[in-house]
Amino acid sequence: MSGNMWMVRAGRDARFIEGFLKKNIIAIGWETKDLSVLNSQEEVKEAIIEAYPNDKKGKIAISVGQVSRFRFDFARGDKVITSDPNIRSYHVGEIIGDYEFNEKLTQKHFRKVKWIGTVSRDDLSTSTKNTLGAISTIFNVGEYAADEIIKVLKGEKKKVEDAKDQEEELDSIKDDMIAKAQEFIKDKILSLDWDEMQELVAGVLRAMGYKTRVSPPGADRGRDIQASPDGLGLEEPRIFVEVKHRLGQIGAPAIRSFTGGLRQGNKGLYVSTGGFSKDAKYEAERSTIPVTLIDADELGMLIVQYYDSFDSDTRTLIPLVKIYWPA
Repeated sequence: MSGNMWMVRAGRDARFIEGFLKKNIIAIGWETKDLSVLNSQEEVKEAIIEAYPNDKKGKIAISVGQVSRFRFDFARGDKVITSDPNIRSYHVGEIIGDYEFNEKLTQKHFRKVKWIGTVSRDDLSTSTKNTLGAISTIFNVGEYAADEIIKVLKGEKKKVEDAKDQEEELDSIKDDMIAKAQEFIKDKILSLDWDEMQELVAGVLRAMGYKTRVSPPGADRGRDIQASPDGLGLEEPRIFVEVKHRLGQIGAPAIRSFTGGLRQGNKGLYVSTGGFSKDAKYEAERSTIPVTLIDADELGMLIVQYYDSFDSDTRTLIPLVKIYWPA
């Protein structure tokens, strides 16, 4: 397919879909001034900030990107698609007009469109369904999804997905979502200050069934946290924890210093959000005292694994929500 295909959502829950179809338009509702007087993305940003002075930087950046696309990137001849969840379908059209502005409309920014057909969601592949499921108001659906949509619109039957192909596609999508979630969780971890990181590690250990004692600020002789079944260190295992929350890998000397302060019957846990050098890992492996090294990735996986058992204080440090996926 030549040209772009843009998704333009008709508001939350597609509440403006009737207007889109009856008036032969696509539209967006940002409360900014007339965009036709703006000539750059920077000017769009200024208009967004003027209209929404209390929005955070991240939300402003998203708004600027989407509004700028509607104003500058959309072109006559481009295809557009909008979701109609009431009938589990997508309406497909072609842009036939330039950007226009009408202060009296709820969605003030619009372009004229010629609607050319409707595609059922059930006639699309799992991959294309995933692409069209993105939550942004405006996005380019990509060449693969656009080509499939046009073919279905023309009456060409999609390639039949057998159960195995569909399952593999869903697994791939799920794995991608999990990987993204892990990265965002790691971002949250790395944004904590040192005291919060120490409390987070202690919280993970409590969720695993241990009782913990967190060292007060100051010299701790390599023992930021002590954990044991009874909390007093009278029952085994007695776990001594060092927490390093900083950029840069931990080297072998730090591991030697840590293990040197442990005794037979102790177990060591060294947490470093900056990771460990190859020599540090070798030092831990050859230690006569069992030592486990935990970096930010592994800490993130432990958080997900034990989150349901977190106490309220620990959940406050890393607030997460559960997402359900088809079995």
